[in-house]
Amino acid sequence: MKNLVALGALLSVVTAIPAQAQEVTLRLSHWVPPTIAPASRGINPWAESVQEASDGRIAIQIFPAQQMGKAPDHYDMAAQGIVDIAYVNPGYTAGRFPIFSLTEIPFMTDDSVGAAKAIHTWYSENGGLEEMSDVKLCFVHPHAPGALHSKVAITSPEDIAGKNIRPAHATMARFVSLLGGGPVQVPAPEAREALSKGTAEAVTFPWGAMYDFNLTEEVPVHLDMPFYLSSQVMVMNKNSYDRLSDENKAVIDEHCSPEWSGKVAQGWADADMEARDQLMADGQTFNTPTEEEVAAWREAAMPLIDEWKETVTARGGDADSILDAYKAALEANDAAY
Repeated sequence: MKNLVALGALLSVVTAIPAQAQEVTLRLSHWVPPTIAPASRGINPWAESVQEASDGRIAIQIFPAQQMGKAPDHYDMAAQGIVDIAYVNPGYTAGRFPIFSLTEIPFMTDDSVGAAKAIHTWYSENGGLEEMSDVKLCFVHPHAPGALHSKVAITSPEDIAGKNIRPAHATMARFVSLLGGGPVQVPAPEAREALSKGTAEAVTFPWGAMYDFNLTEEVPVHLDMPFYLSSQVMVMNKNSYDRLSDENKAVIDEHCSPEWSGKVAQGWADADMEARDQLMADGQTFNTPTEEEVAAWREAAMPLIDEWKETVTARGGDADSILDAYKAALEANDAAY
């Protein structure tokens, strides 16, 4: 019991405020290690700001690294009230959020901060509130556009054929298959083992993951282009929100906005770019594609858009309108690739 109490104290992000000021404690669950950029430069600062803005009325207790449940379960954990707030990767549950999956299609954005704000606004206005109707959307949290990291040079779509690649999410897995490769779908912490055993020959990962998961020796060759995006979302249980006082609801509302999506994305983007610079300093191999190669990659991804349209249309959505709105939102935030 003493150990559990100590653990709870360690995991709590609590500002120095009088104990009597606290009105509510919200349990926030996520699935990344507590020391890496998504948590240290995104989730934690957001939680700290909520507590500060509420003058300590709201305390947030953070449970990292899947302590409360597996990563793919986090949406349901929030929807069912197992936790009050949860960090969700919609791409971990293929087919469940078809509108949101548009954000996973490669070569659409080259800036994650602008994209975070764009996705938050676009998704809220184009069916996202219905698609995630079980929860309250707080913020969108993409990493800087990720890259393709491999054992040998891969510079064109044709180079994927015959190679086994660990994809970031279901859409990237489909892309690998379309190009004749074999997707090796293992959780991020297991990627290094897959590479060391030869099960996989390449990965799609954000730059910071090269150090977070000790992959620098396994895949030292990098395709230096904004290859794809993986956007997590922070969501809140609706009953947990409804139970708050109007004053506390206002604090949460202020922190559940496109502006805050941009703020949390900035910290992660900065960390990813620092990691990219470090990889260069460490003498890793960077291949910059030619204009013709970029065009070939983008052309190769077009079937993914067609498939996305078919899925959204089959579920009653106006796919063309939603796609146009997404492109316009990216343009408006200087984030279109």
